[in-house]
Amino acid sequence: MLRLIALPILAILATSPEGGNAVTASAQETITPTCNAGAIQQGGLLLCTGEPGTTVYMNGGAVAVFDADGRASVGLAQHAEPDVTLRFTSNGERFTESLTLATRDDDFRVLEGLDCDRVDARTQEQIDHAGRSWVKKQAAFQEFNEGAGIWNGITRPSEGPMSSPFGPTRRYTGVSAVTGEACDSVSVHRGYDIATPVGTPVVAPADGVITLADGDLYYEGGAIFLDHGQGLVSVFMHLSEVQVEAGQRVEAGEQIALTGNTGRTTGPHLHWSVKWRNTASDDRGGDFYIDPALLLDIGY
Repeated sequence: MLRLIALPILAILATSPEGGNAVTASAQETITPTCNAGAIQQGGLLLCTGEPGTTVYMNGGAVAVFDADGRASVGLAQHAEPDVTLRFTSNGERFTESLTLATRDDDFRVLEGLDCDRVDARTQEQIDHAGRSWVKKQAAFQEFNEGAGIWNGITRPSEGPMSSPFGPTRRYTGVSAVTGEACDSVSVHRGYDIATPVGTPVVAPADGVITLADGDLYYEGGAIFLDHGQGLVSVFMHLSEVQVEAGQRVEAGEQIALTGNTGRTTGPHLHWSVKWRNTASDDRGGDFYIDPALLLDIGY
């Protein structure tokens, strides 16, 4: 299990809108914004607090706006630079906070002798199915719902041991059972796999709204997208039974599906991904997956 390491905050500064360093009376009344909680590690999630409406900037762009409770969630990419500078605008004042992220050491794995048709789309029928599935997924990722994210806690969505962590780069080689052609592809595993027998219950790890419930996506098989709010979406794949509908609101611990072996898999398991989407931007190209194991380790 990866350990979370919160290294020292280097600086928290307040400046005037004109660039001076004198703290005004209004700044003294403002709750100083900070993002020094959560999983302060590459692939993790910063939990930020401050005045409602505060905007957070990272790498030169806005990444979150604090909600009515003065909270925000900021994702950290798998290969984010370890030294992070955050800037905030709050009640006309500007603040700066510097953090140092704990780094990852993800491995490289080779999976040989696979049926290539379980790896990628090869025939025209498969390609068409994958295309229809892609359209559904992109539409779901465009939908945002209000919610507390994981501020009220998060739990494992299913019982069973971890069979593959988030982060390793995997090379797949094999031969297609349909065409007889060889395949050789490389991808990064963006989820947290739980080894389960087919038919094991899947529960919502946190409150949220179902944005996609489909029994037959090409790569994912039976799949559910669950929007927790604050830009966070849980994605569950390879389900044998989908027990919810799009638009349905569910509570943490509520059963939503049964695990399976559908889609592009090499055996029964639950693939659980968590995608962080920038709520301060309409550009979905900057969204990315974060490590569910780090979220499970966050204490409340």
